[in-house]
Amino acid sequence: MARAKKPVIEYRHYSLPIHFPVLLLSGERWRISDIKSEHLHFHNHLEIGICHSDSGFMQIEGETLPFQAGDVTCLPRYLPHTTYSSPEEASLWSYIFFSPEELFQQSFGGAYSNVEPRLPAVKGTSCILSRDKHPKIYLLATAVVNELKEQQPYYQESAYGLLLSLYIELLRVYSGNEPVAGEQEAEYPLKNTLAISPALEVITQHYMSPLTIDELAGLCHLSTTHFRRKFHEIMGTAPLDFLNSTRIEEACKLLKSTEDTILSISEQVGFHSISSFNRCFAKLIGESPKEWRKGALQSASQSAKASILEFTGWV
Repeated sequence: MARAKKPVIEYRHYSLPIHFPVLLLSGERWRISDIKSEHLHFHNHLEIGICHSDSGFMQIEGETLPFQAGDVTCLPRYLPHTTYSSPEEASLWSYIFFSPEELFQQSFGGAYSNVEPRLPAVKGTSCILSRDKHPKIYLLATAVVNELKEQQPYYQESAYGLLLSLYIELLRVYSGNEPVAGEQEAEYPLKNTLAISPALEVITQHYMSPLTIDELAGLCHLSTTHFRRKFHEIMGTAPLDFLNSTRIEEACKLLKSTEDTILSISEQVGFHSISSFNRCFAKLIGESPKEWRKGALQSASQSAKASILEFTGWV
């Protein structure tokens, strides 16, 4: 008997703008084909999707779930999934990517500096929220998209307020512990749960702390050797390289948005010596932190993004 084909999982990295960490993807570019991709993918930020037209299916952790126009999807970071439309249809979507932690911190400052308002486990059927059952979520998500598209005066402040309301509404829904898009749990175990998710979460939240490969492997209940192999298979890079990339990306944000010294920034992002920071920065960026900061501040053409990991593109 032939073995089941192993799914290909892609990592798609988005760097959010520094001073307004919200990204909108919308327009005709985001019509989804009716051809089912053989690849699953996942992101490094929370994804909120709005289906504007037609219908289709999402594959999430071994489940195939139907969607229709008016549905809102909530996909936590590091959750593998793919989307395809019904036969002879091309559903139109808008996608919002953001970091809830950054949203709360930028909106409330020190009051939320130690708060990480995280959604409870969101999996499978609970990822799809229908407009009929959750009209408030649909209205808020649509309002955010409109603000980001139209960019009227004070649109960022308005989008922040709407996103906060949307996220709080999601917290309420997912804290209710009730099915939200289907009456039953899956009748079979979830097959495509990302084995390295615990390590990715820790790197995302605690990149500035000392982290060892053995510790990350232990979080995933894998041997160190198996963890290294699995991590490289999924992410296309070694765990330590991914950790350092995360640290350097955060360093770029601080270099551009603060006047902190390079030594201070290197320590804030988790490097224990300025020499190792400079060496890693030059390897990934191609120039020293001092040179990059000078160019970033002088060049109007350099956006407020700090993109280190390559975006692999949509299938």
